[in-house]
This record gives sequence, structure tokens and C-alpha cells, in this order.
Amino acid sequence: MRRLLLGLLLLAALATGLVAAGNFGLGPVVITREDQQKVILFLSRAQRVTSPGASLRWPFLETELPYERRWLYLNTKADTIPTGDGEQLTVDNYAIWRIQDAIAFRRTFPEGMGMQAAETAIDRAVRDDVREVLGRHTLEQVLDAQRAEIMREITQRTRAKLEAFGIEIADVRINRTELPPGTEGSVYARMKTERERLGRKSRAEGEERARRIRAEADRDARVIVANAERDAEIARGLGDAEAARIYGEAYATDPDFYEFMRSLEAYRKSIDEKTTLVLSPEAEFFRFFESATPRK
Repeated sequence: MRRLLLGLLLLAALATGLVAAGNFGLGPVVITREDQQKVILFLSRAQRVTSPGASLRWPFLETELPYERRWLYLNTKADTIPTGDGEQLTVDNYAIWRIQDAIAFRRTFPEGMGMQAAETAIDRAVRDDVREVLGRHTLEQVLDAQRAEIMREITQRTRAKLEAFGIEIADVRINRTELPPGTEGSVYARMKTERERLGRKSRAEGEERARRIRAEADRDARVIVANAERDAEIARGLGDAEAARIYGEAYATDPDFYEFMRSLEAYRKSIDEKTTLVLSPEAEFFRFFESATPRK
């Protein structure tokens, strides 16, 4: 029993010693922290990459080379970049990156160069892409209209360029965009002139559109009035024809009564309280008055 207990204690002490040695890069046990990744080298040749936790290696034959696993922040210095419309912008930006493939990263940036060389390569790639993309856009697009699209394009270009180096780019952003000292006045004057030109163009286009709308409305109004007058003339013609037919039927039924009614209508239309007529009593116009029998 005592021998078993002693053996267990020796095994526990050995395991503890191996873990402690692994923390210092010694022994067969490799301890990798959560924020690390380690390249295992066999006679200085990269073999594999460890994950967070404990793993094994061949002592003395295999060595380890630690790298960051976290997302890293790289800020670049300000640079003056010409835009597509000839303006000069002072721009500084940053990149969020990490080591995605530690073996490819070591192959590209051997020991002795390391992280500093990687940051230099990222800075150069980001600067080139920012200069190339901004050079195809106007000042207004860079500052407001297409800023988000421009940042996405720069990120995609830089990501594709650095992927072969074992580097993953999560995002590239512009910190600051400023006009170089001494150029603000001229730039604002050009912007004001451009806005005035666009305003005049918009007003001219609006007036032209208004003229077209008014011309089309006048034309439609004339067509509508002409159609209405045509329909009215047709209706009046049909009414006159119907009236003539009714008059004709009335005349054929009782010519004397028809003639009497027509005479009454003529009296009503031609004589009122302000009318003065100088006619002979024997005139044909008053013949129905003469034949009328007064009431008793």
C-alpha cells in the first residue's frame, strides 16, 4: 500500500514537473495559452501548430516557437493622398489583423524579422490600397457619399493581398481625413462653385419639366374641351331633331292648335312689361287676340 501511494506521489510530482517544464519550453509537454499558438519545429523545420492547452513533442528534437493568436491593432502614420477630382487629403488609418496561418507567417517572416516585419508589410499594403482606391473617388464620395463602400473595398483588397503571408485582415478603417493646411479656402470655394452649378442645373431641369407638364396639360385641356363641345353639338342636334319631330307630329294632329301654341310662344318671347309695339290692329301678329272670346 505504501509503495502504491509512493508511486502515485512520484507520478504526480513527475506530471507537475513536466507541466512546469512545458511552461518554460522544456520537456515533452507543450503548454499553449488561450491567446497563443505555437509552431513545433523539427530540426528547425515547421511541422505543426498547437492549439490552446497541452500537447506533446519530442524533447531535444522538437522546439516550439510562440505566436500571438489574438486580434491585433495596427495604426498607420498620416499620409497625403490625391482624390479622383484632384483634391489632396491627409489620411491616417488603422487595421485589425491576426496571424491566421502561423507556418506561412513564419515562412514569410523568419525569426529575427518577426512581428515588426509583418507590421511593416501590413502598413505598406494598407497604404497602397488606400491610395489606389481613394484615387478613383471624389472628395465628396470619400467624405460622405461612398465612405462605407470605399472602406469595404480597401479591406477586401488588403485581405486578399496578405492572405498568402498567413495574415488575416478583419477590417481597415480611416481614422482621420483632413485637408492639408492652407488649402481649405480654395477647396471650399470650389465646392461652393460646384454646388451653385448643380443648383442652376437642377433649377433649369425643373423649369424645363414644368414647361413640358404645362404644355401637356394645355393640350389635354384643349382636347377635352373640343370633345365636350362636339358632344354638346351632337346632343343639341339630336334635341332639335327630336323637337322638330314632336312639332311635326303635333302639327299633323291639330294644325290650328299647333299654330295657336306657336303664336303664344312668340308672344311670350317678344313681349314683356317693358315692350312697346306700334302695329296695326289688323296685323297678322294679333289675330288670335281678335278671335279670343272674353270671359263674362
